[in-house]
Amino acid sequence: MEYESIWCNNVSDAAMELLNLILEKRDKKVIYFHGWSGFGVTPVFRSIVQNLSSMKSPAELSHHTLIYIDCSEWKSRRSLQRKIAEELKFDQTTMDIFDKQDEEDDFNGVDQPSRDLIINVSIMIEKTLREHNFVIFFLNGSDEEIDLTNIGLPSIPIFGNNIMIWSFKKRSLTIMPSGFDHYDTLKTQLRNTHLYVSWLFKYFGPSEFADLLHEEAASIIARHPCILGVDLTMVKDCCLYEMFLYCSFHRTTDFAWAPHASNYWTCDGIIKGDRKVEITNALHEEIRWDCDASQLDRLCKFYPDAPFMVINDDTFYGKKPYRWVALTSKNLKVPDQDMKTIMDKASSLFVAFERTDNTPTGLPDGLFKHCSNLGVLVLFYCVFNFAAPPFHQCRGLRFLGLDHCTNDDVTTEGEGYCISWAFLCNLWVLDLRYTDWDEILVEGKIDLMDNLIELTIEGHKCWQYISQLQTRLSNLQRLRITRSMQKAKISDDTNNSFVDKTKLEVLDLSGNIDMKKLPTSLSNASQLQVLILDGCDGLENVEVPNGLPSSLTSFSLDSYGPASQRRSSTELPPKSSRPKRQSEQDKKDVKTSKISLQGCKQLRNLFLRGLSNLMELDLSGSALKVLDFGSMVVDVPRLKRLFLFGCEHLRAIKWGSSMHNWELICIDTRPGTWTQPSPAQHDPCRFQVHAVLADVRLARSLWTLIEKRPVLGLGFHIHVPSSSYTIVDCGTIQQPEATSNEMTEPANELQRHCLASQYGDVLTEMGEALTPMEAFPDPEPPPVGRLDMHVEITSGSHILDSELQHPSHGLTSRYGGLAGLMQYRAKSLHVHDTSISVSMPRGCWGGLGWCRVERCPSLGPILFPLDVRDDNIMLLKVMWASELAMARCLWSPWCNFLYLQHLHLRSCPRLQYAALPPLGAYGNNWCPNLKTIHVVHCGDLKHIFIAPYNCPDDAALRFPALATIYLHDLPMLRGIFEGKMSVPKLQSIRIRGCFGLRRLPAVDEVLEKPVRGLRRSKPTVEMEKDVWDALEWDGMDARHHPSYYQEPPLHSRYYRRRRLLRGTVLRNSALFPPLLPVCSCVWVGGCPARHGGLRMLGSSALMA
Repeated sequence: MEYESIWCNNVSDAAMELLNLILEKRDKKVIYFHGWSGFGVTPVFRSIVQNLSSMKSPAELSHHTLIYIDCSEWKSRRSLQRKIAEELKFDQTTMDIFDKQDEEDDFNGVDQPSRDLIINVSIMIEKTLREHNFVIFFLNGSDEEIDLTNIGLPSIPIFGNNIMIWSFKKRSLTIMPSGFDHYDTLKTQLRNTHLYVSWLFKYFGPSEFADLLHEEAASIIARHPCILGVDLTMVKDCCLYEMFLYCSFHRTTDFAWAPHASNYWTCDGIIKGDRKVEITNALHEEIRWDCDASQLDRLCKFYPDAPFMVINDDTFYGKKPYRWVALTSKNLKVPDQDMKTIMDKASSLFVAFERTDNTPTGLPDGLFKHCSNLGVLVLFYCVFNFAAPPFHQCRGLRFLGLDHCTNDDVTTEGEGYCISWAFLCNLWVLDLRYTDWDEILVEGKIDLMDNLIELTIEGHKCWQYISQLQTRLSNLQRLRITRSMQKAKISDDTNNSFVDKTKLEVLDLSGNIDMKKLPTSLSNASQLQVLILDGCDGLENVEVPNGLPSSLTSFSLDSYGPASQRRSSTELPPKSSRPKRQSEQDKKDVKTSKISLQGCKQLRNLFLRGLSNLMELDLSGSALKVLDFGSMVVDVPRLKRLFLFGCEHLRAIKWGSSMHNWELICIDTRPGTWTQPSPAQHDPCRFQVHAVLADVRLARSLWTLIEKRPVLGLGFHIHVPSSSYTIVDCGTIQQPEATSNEMTEPANELQRHCLASQYGDVLTEMGEALTPMEAFPDPEPPPVGRLDMHVEITSGSHILDSELQHPSHGLTSRYGGLAGLMQYRAKSLHVHDTSISVSMPRGCWGGLGWCRVERCPSLGPILFPLDVRDDNIMLLKVMWASELAMARCLWSPWCNFLYLQHLHLRSCPRLQYAALPPLGAYGNNWCPNLKTIHVVHCGDLKHIFIAPYNCPDDAALRFPALATIYLHDLPMLRGIFEGKMSVPKLQSIRIRGCFGLRRLPAVDEVLEKPVRGLRRSKPTVEMEKDVWDALEWDGMDARHHPSYYQEPPLHSRYYRRRRLLRGTVLRNSALFPPLLPVCSCVWVGGCPARHGGLRMLGSSALMA
């Protein structure tokens, strides 16, 4: 990588020189631009792009595509890819790919910095730019060189026409070491860069720096559409004010006032108007100086036109007015006339003396005589008379900050005359830190502060002041009462302190170790956004009777202690300012056992740490997208109960590396109301999960939790509801149970099953009465209640289809999701009233014991496409399938059902068979526990079980426990099994409308040695006589003979002796007009319709 420099004095000239250098160095295609010591990069890039976009573009680049990428606020490589796609103006369909993948990564718990490129978009970028020449300007906010070819950009060889100019540039105003020094550092790190360019000034003076700062301010405005049109001078002054603070205090490590520039901007009068809050929030993240100390000192020293002055021991101050003044020297004596000149127009004054073991230093005499324009005043380690403060004459004061100041009761100033405290009337911010100034917070003076917006009291007996706030400071927006150093006396008066604080946005009570409960009136602070309780070790529970305000967006409770820095905006303290992790010896016994943030609908930021006794966390109704037990909720070893009702925005729960001793987790991501379950509704000896998932992808988070737990002592109920699901008792533990009541098949629900049958019209006219064939046969119905690991699905969408087909890759899958829970953990499954268009997940179902699938018109064609394994569904005891319009079979071939007891099939018109036994099932017990077969309204069904290929003709399938067979309305049925079958314990068989039936099973197996006295009761038979007469038998020798059944068989009471011709009644109904109006139903024979030869028609149908 070569080094070059350009010499010019302004941005436009630098842009032209850099462009000429690019055209001159034809073999250098990837160029790094350092700017002037890192400053001015963005303005130069913007100037070049504007020139190339206009008619000023040189001929060599006139046909190049311009791509300007500002990633100074670095998020991820995917964010960079998105910006390139936006620059290339991809259509909305392509841009939606980013949103879709980001949503998937949300549910997978992928952090923002870890989100990688989207290959399909990279292909589209490469395809778009392959046939074009391009010039890229790239502001790289990361810490490493980025290879853009992986993102989709074609390679940039030295012989090509493509060019890239880039620079490391973060969201800060950067002044780094000189260009060549920086080049020496980077030349070994940048492997794909051909040329390094630095900008040097021919002459650098105040006007040059002012112009450069003006261009930087314009670049800041251009990045924020919300502040377009703002006066550039305002933004430039904000930059200079931040620079003033950096120049004044960057060497002072214990001066904690510099980070609050956004407050100073408004109180100093730089930012004015109705949009000052919006502008301040935007500039707060943009304007911060990251400077090399030597470069900054040099800049301040040779910048005589700067609007600020730092007076220290080494300062040669100019005798002229300054807007912002910092006084840090104890020894420097400034003559009164000079002080008058300097402070005549001063709007901000910082007096910060160096901390020593001696007593604090007194203020210079007459310092405030000439400060008529003062808006900001900060005193650090100073002494003055609290009864007669020397700044009482500063009537325009808006910000007053006192840090470690002490009372000088010897001073006589103010004695003999009444001190005016009128300056308190205009205060917006009062910040007292370790300054025990009771006088300013007494009743008479605090009543004067009617315009106060922010109050901070840190140290000493600060908690005592809470009770004095009642009915006062009604305009207060930010209140911080922290680090109390004296034991608090908490009275009932404290509970009413927030009754009228309807404008309060930030409340910080950190470090008040004697506070045992929150003030009950806190629920009245209807605009509260931030609540910080770090270091409140004595707090028993975080809850108030009427709940915390729903407006709360951020909450922090860190037992390690308060943060060293705070932010003036409505944000939590930065993690860099929080205390380090404590050792085991230093850990405190924090009393907090329950935190309830229920109803905080705006809650997005949460930090809990070191709460050794926390057992219950309720975040119901919050707006959290991700709940991370690795970074948000940390070191809470006794946490047992978690409630997340009404969390409609929740996309992922990251459980962290530590395993909590969970007892109960309740999740409901539907919007609505919620109530917490009572402790009596769960078993504390077991770990239970109850989840209602509006978006099924959240089951991926549950999979990562449940799959690590031993099955013993685990219980869960996971319900995926439909979008039209009605919320009856939202959030209660019984609410998920209510959905499972359908599993008991109440009588009024059975009517719906019949509507799809050919007798539905008659049953509708007859009311809710059911025929005996419609009800599940006695004496042993399916289990009424769900099992302890249950999944219920009542919705359907492409997302659910995708989740069911998601490869689970066994028990160790990271993203097993719903499919993994159903296959490897669920003991019972209920799928009903869904539009699922795919089959159930493929693979092993080794734990499923109870399954019911109904009213799923698109499900199929194979309900369970299982893998070929001996134990793939061996534990299944009950199978219930009804109203599956597309299902052709229930299971893939060659499955074993060692524990299957009940098989119920209803209204599956395309069902061809239920299962195919493996070839080795002959001579063995394939379904040794099957007791009941109940099949109704399956028009295409020919055999319930079909014979495997190459099955021997004399092979018989044995069902040793089968006792009851009910078959109804199966017109195509030929037999229960395609081959021969033996049912030695059959007790009853009832058949209706199966006119194609030709075989019944053999009820007595062939005994090798006859047993004397062995008698078996013959099974009862009920069916139509003509069906009985048409049956085929193998004879007595094969033990397959009518005599093995009770004779005579019980025939249907609707039996008709002979068949009538097709359509006899319908075609000759005119012969009997008087009879039809009083006829409730007519049985018609000889009508071999698709779903059976027998059809029951209502009078309305006959009349039609």
